[in-house]
Amino acid sequence: MRKDDKGRYRGLTLRVLGRGRPPAMGPGKAELIERIAETGSISAAARAMGMSYRRAWQLVEALNAAYRGPVVVTAIGGERGGGARVTPLGRRLAAAFRAMERKASAAIAADLKRFTRQLR
Repeated sequence: MRKDDKGRYRGLTLRVLGRGRPPAMGPGKAELIERIAETGSISAAARAMGMSYRRAWQLVEALNAAYRGPVVVTAIGGERGGGARVTPLGRRLAAAFRAMERKASAAIAADLKRFTRQLR
């Protein structure tokens, strides 16, 4: 369960495990994909998430290694200083993950409500 900015429990945290050690997809990776899609930049996405550029780059590399095709592609230099672009595969993965989060949360909403009543 995650807490919101007011310290309330928000629900479950879904992680999709792949064959590798770190999860193939989780809420942080999905958010990183979404923010890169919005900004066109790994560094801007990292700043928006309060994450170091190095950590964001490591997550992008992990994403690209976990799937059959690239999730994020980057361009170095150029007139506009390079940037990053989320591939169609990356957009589909993030959207599918968010849909699974919604379904899983809806499926356990009543149970979660009863459970959280027991928390301080």
